[in-house]
Amino acid sequence: MYLIIRLLLNAIAVFVLANILNGVGVDSYVTAIIVALVLSILNLIVKPILVILTLPITIITLGLFMFVINAGLVLLADKFVDGFSVSSFWTAMLFSVLLSILQSLLQSFLVKDN
Repeated sequence: MYLIIRLLLNAIAVFVLANILNGVGVDSYVTAIIVALVLSILNLIVKPILVILTLPITIITLGLFMFVINAGLVLLADKFVDGFSVSSFWTAMLFSVLLSILQSLLQSFLVKDN
């Protein structure tokens, strides 16, 4: 149940940011849920591989390259999901940073049952 609530909170964050940011578009609530699901899957499967492959540059940049990886995952989600669009790399970068902040804020209200 906790994972479903987290997924819905992520979908809310995606939908809110799509309405705030120029250059990011989400067609419907269902599309926002699909985007949240795709981003979760990409973060689970693709991100660890990218982190390992780019470890030297991530270390050299003191972790700042992770922002580039996150923006790349947003652009990849853009390619996978119809109804979700991101206009440029910099928009994806801003979207990923704001999404992380908004997700942290929304999920701080959740109490995880043990």
